[in-house]
Amino acid sequence: MAELVYRPVIGAAKTLFKAWDLKIDCKGSENIPRSGGAVLVSNHISYLDFIFDGLAALPQKRLVRFMAKESVFRHKISGPLMRGMKHIPVDRASGEAAYAHALDSLRSGEIIGVFPEATISQSFTLKTFKTGAARLAQEAGVPLIPMALWGTQRLWTKGHPRNFKRSHLPITIRVGEPIEAPKDQYAGAITRRLRERCQELLEAAQRAYPVRPKGPDDTWWMPAHLGGTAPTPAEVKAAEAAEAG
Repeated sequence: MAELVYRPVIGAAKTLFKAWDLKIDCKGSENIPRSGGAVLVSNHISYLDFIFDGLAALPQKRLVRFMAKESVFRHKISGPLMRGMKHIPVDRASGEAAYAHALDSLRSGEIIGVFPEATISQSFTLKTFKTGAARLAQEAGVPLIPMALWGTQRLWTKGHPRNFKRSHLPITIRVGEPIEAPKDQYAGAITRRLRERCQELLEAAQRAYPVRPKGPDDTWWMPAHLGGTAPTPAEVKAAEAAEAG
């Protein structure tokens, strides 16, 4: 099937990355299967994460169909692109249709990209994982592919202005070995194992990241437990509760 939108978008992204001179360090792409369905699972720290997750699949000549919130598909610019790339809209109030769509895609041999935290982590640590990715893998009979990103939050993340003027910015990507999702196991147990592996990959990406904050004004992108000034998970939760109340 011709990819009249996806491949030109990839070309445009690569050109932009080259212009920005991003220093992308990606390891583990060989863990993404060259054929057949799989659920690609990543942490979520930036509005651009899906681009870099998809980039990790290109060495295997695979295109990833991401599940994304439905509002993105209503945007006059991103909407036609998302639909043209065959990504999957998710209505968080009623996700049955998106789940069925993703399941059909997996069974037809596609790779589906999922952010099991659902929303961007403002603490830049892993939030609780929802079980949808594990349930999809179980029902479709496909593996889960864990991965982690680091550095993307410095480009554009929630609560901070986007900064596309940053040049030579490092982006670290780590892809882990496939995790099987047997149908006779609880989705919750598989999800815990998946989250543990993503945590290991995230820590590996952080250790490999080649730069540290330049000074006190540049610590916002580091999590509190690593000496940064990003809010702790508890502080994020308290702020969200106050906003909702």
